[in-house]
Amino acid sequence: ERQLHREDMANMFIMIAERFEHSAIFLHPNPGSMEEVLRLIDIIREKSGDKYFLMLHGDATFGIPSGGSMADFSYRIADDPDGLHREATAMVDSALARAEEFKKHGGLDGFALCADYCLNTGPFLSPSLFSEFVTPYLARLIQGYRDMGFYTIKHTDGNIMPILDQLVQANPHALHSLDPQAGVDIAEVKRLYGDRVCLIGNVNCGLMDTGTDEEVVESARYALKHGMPGGGYIFSTSNCIYTGMRLARYELMLDVWRKEGNY
Repeated sequence: ERQLHREDMANMFIMIAERFEHSAIFLHPNPGSMEEVLRLIDIIREKSGDKYFLMLHGDATFGIPSGGSMADFSYRIADDPDGLHREATAMVDSALARAEEFKKHGGLDGFALCADYCLNTGPFLSPSLFSEFVTPYLARLIQGYRDMGFYTIKHTDGNIMPILDQLVQANPHALHSLDPQAGVDIAEVKRLYGDRVCLIGNVNCGLMDTGTDEEVVESARYALKHGMPGGGYIFSTSNCIYTGMRLARYELMLDVWRKEGNY
């Protein structure tokens, strides 16, 4: 029964990737033990070869705290900075040790680093605090993954512009989501850093859920128009597709990509 469950998960990941012409599969194993993750990677590779870029969650840096821990985290910045630094170091150490296991096994291509740092109005931490409590650890995490041969995609929603220089400085291979709902303009990000980091996203996932067809098409076209020149752009929504969104909207976005998104 467990093997049937593994096969079903692998088949579903591959079926979705084939159906919507994806180039990558973001694995969400269930259960998430190391043994089960490795088995899932092996099954997908057996079924699809090297057709897809396989990635897992791999962040180990401080994101926006949950509502239940936000106040305590904020107090610790002032009252226990050394403790936060020790915790940040331990999180990166643990993530890199886990990655070593994946390196030894083989089959995994990279990690998506999905700690969210920003709200629509800007980063949760000021740029100076971000440079102390996040950037050094993000840079070490990414370099560790790079040294093992993994690709890294740094994701964060929100208005990243006040810390964009630090995100690029941390040296990920790619940056996602370039959140248009927070006012991030892919044209400006491309102008500033398009020669240093691959850009992913910027198609407005909010409009895909609540906007008009014309707005969806316009958002997709804008991302392609400003992301594609010179290469270094991967077409994508700015975040996950919302639960309950009409599938026709996703197809509409893909139609724009098929017609206008090829070099």
